[in-house]
Amino acid sequence: MRRRELIGYLGLFGAAAGSTFFGRGSRAQPVRKRPLIAWAGAAPPGVKFPQFMVDLVLGNFVKGLSEFGYEQGRNIDISRRTDILRDRVPSIEEMVALLKPDVIAVPATLEAVAARKATSTIPIVCPALADAVHLGLIASEARPGGNVTGIAPYIAGLPTKQIELAREIVPKASRVGLLVNMDDPKGPPQVGDLRAACGALSLSVVEAGASTAQDVPIALTALANEGADVAVVLQTNLLLNMSEQIGAIALEKRLPTVFGYREHVTHGGLVSYGVDLRWCYRRAGYFIDKILRGAHPGDLPIEFPSKLWLAVNLKTAKALGVAVPAGLLARADEVIE
Repeated sequence: MRRRELIGYLGLFGAAAGSTFFGRGSRAQPVRKRPLIAWAGAAPPGVKFPQFMVDLVLGNFVKGLSEFGYEQGRNIDISRRTDILRDRVPSIEEMVALLKPDVIAVPATLEAVAARKATSTIPIVCPALADAVHLGLIASEARPGGNVTGIAPYIAGLPTKQIELAREIVPKASRVGLLVNMDDPKGPPQVGDLRAACGALSLSVVEAGASTAQDVPIALTALANEGADVAVVLQTNLLLNMSEQIGAIALEKRLPTVFGYREHVTHGGLVSYGVDLRWCYRRAGYFIDKILRGAHPGDLPIEFPSKLWLAVNLKTAKALGVAVPAGLLARADEVIE
């Protein structure tokens, strides 16, 4: 499917809030001819979804469904709502009551929490599910037990590898900056691991927090002013949505930066090592297919990506005056020149 066709097919992810049926203009509940998936998601406060997030999240979700033979309007219907926020549970409750979908699909953990508060019976699939046991969304990763299942994109021990990568690209680094976003459930576990990894290597740590889009440039400036030799950006929804801005500011501040998602690197970041979110959102199709064929979500184990993705932006490296080791380039899955 060509990109332009895909955008037309999905509609704009940041379109006006409300329930929208692809291929149907009515807000009324249609006669159910096909299984209905309700997509419920929202941009972080103060952030408008950039086009690359439309392609990453919805684009790959639709591709994943097509891999299992599902085509919008032929054997499945998809409804989307883009005003679901963590403090607006009533909006998702309204959606559930209005649509009575067969499956609810949510892009990340905050929406999964809201969806679970709205219903304990309708299956919920989340391709980026973090801290699910602690949040009460599942009983265990092997046996979720309730109505929530999906993919956990955070892998324990990954922050240690990112610190090692930071030392590889800036060998003389002694002070590591952390751009943190503690409001996202994925944030706190990463911070703990990153602190421990730095401590093991006798590296000092300086942290700057960002809870909103407006906080990000202030936090990056603080890291630079505090003398960070290299920075690590946490893997959270807010920071991912701001990939372009973070890449530009880090370059302006002459701050070599390590990320967990390749999307940061494709938008000007220096290097990333972590989960390939494209795979996560495509893999959601597997869970949808299983559920529509009769599987209970509580019996579908949480999955973890089996492959990590290393990306390097040589243009950014040159601009920063960073010499990327040949060994790192040889290992890279993606090199941007």
